[in-house]
Amino acid sequence: MCPLHPALPHMMAEVFYVGVDVGTASVRAALVTRDGLLKSTSEEPISIWEPQSDHYVQSSTEIWDKCCTVVKNLKESCWNKAAHFLDLPDFLSWKATGCLTRSLCTLVCKWTYCPPDGWDASFWTMIGLEDLLENNFSKIGSVTCPPGSPLGDGLTQEAAADLGLEPTTAVGASLIDAHAGGLGVIGADVKGFHLPCEDQPITSRMAMICGTSSCHMAISQQPLFVPGVWGPYLSAMVPNLWLNEGGQSATGRLIDHMVKGHTAYTQLQEQIQQRSDDNIYSYLNNHLSLMANSHSAVDLLGSSLHVWPDFHGNRSPLADPTLKGMVVGLSFSQTVDDLALLYLATVQALALGTFHILEAMKEAGHDIRTLFLCGGLSKNALFVQIHANATGLPVVLPDQTEAVLVGAAVLGACASQDYSTIQVMHTNTQYQYQQWSNCYFKH
Repeated sequence: MCPLHPALPHMMAEVFYVGVDVGTASVRAALVTRDGLLKSTSEEPISIWEPQSDHYVQSSTEIWDKCCTVVKNLKESCWNKAAHFLDLPDFLSWKATGCLTRSLCTLVCKWTYCPPDGWDASFWTMIGLEDLLENNFSKIGSVTCPPGSPLGDGLTQEAAADLGLEPTTAVGASLIDAHAGGLGVIGADVKGFHLPCEDQPITSRMAMICGTSSCHMAISQQPLFVPGVWGPYLSAMVPNLWLNEGGQSATGRLIDHMVKGHTAYTQLQEQIQQRSDDNIYSYLNNHLSLMANSHSAVDLLGSSLHVWPDFHGNRSPLADPTLKGMVVGLSFSQTVDDLALLYLATVQALALGTFHILEAMKEAGHDIRTLFLCGGLSKNALFVQIHANATGLPVVLPDQTEAVLVGAAVLGACASQDYSTIQVMHTNTQYQYQQWSNCYFKH
């Protein structure tokens, strides 16, 4: 379970971990220190019924109730001592400034906070955490602000010394990492590139943060409810705009799984070593181009091999964590060519998954005309091109490849009041972009 942080300002937080053990006859819970020392334990018996000989029955409802009970007998040891509960971005902001104001990004996306109404007291009561209502929800956040808002008086003396910066240096309310990446690319000035989003509102763009998993960020002036897509969240990425967040649970992780798990992977590594090329995927991309031999699009090489990519369930838009993956069209062949085709089919499947998310968003009212990609997979030329082909939309890449860091810097720029709003900074910031157009339909 998550650690509980009794985080009092300017004091070292004492951290405890709760372990729960469900046995045949009882449920036990233990409070464990960071050093692995047992602080205290609690135990409750579980009922066992024997309706007939050699038949035993237990109640799952009772087991859950007993789990709750034993974790609450630990309450006096830890829970009641906790002054505040913070998500990591807000914890880091507090460490830097001593300010307990929470970012709307973390509270809205992860903590069920709903501006402008605020906390839903009935939810916390329903799950047995009604004590969080005390003092106007002070333990989980009674004061909130949009990302980029200045926090407190800036860096404290202690934090400034730790960071090697000046005290009172402005600190902006934080963003979750993926949302920072989205902010770093979605609002850039791209005039002169003749993109369909040019001279259109920022709501005509989607930011894709693609790495181990992928997030699909789209914003709107009004709340749009998209089945299977998270949100809408007000001011969770761009202040005063609503965010919808689609996603794929495994993208880069799935590609690695398919390539490195293939029988020919060892042979592939040997070929790469012979050519002094240490990048598996640039090698595979070149290998696929040679297989196409300039006579057809690389896309068409995968016409008889198909992947269903939900090896780790489907986050969006089906929202079904129980789904599994599938590969159709395999043969007995186990060559590097077969590995390359499986890699291609996996990338195509992921791109079609993005198309599926886009269609769900469009049906709900989003008007998305251009994709803005960042993250590790945006450096894979084939991944980018296949997304342009599958979606029929131009894909734009920033020359500044560290979009998450750029987005985080945007927050600092706004907090310093060098720019009045995030939107104004985007308008005044020049980015250089590479454009990937849809070429599949030209063949």
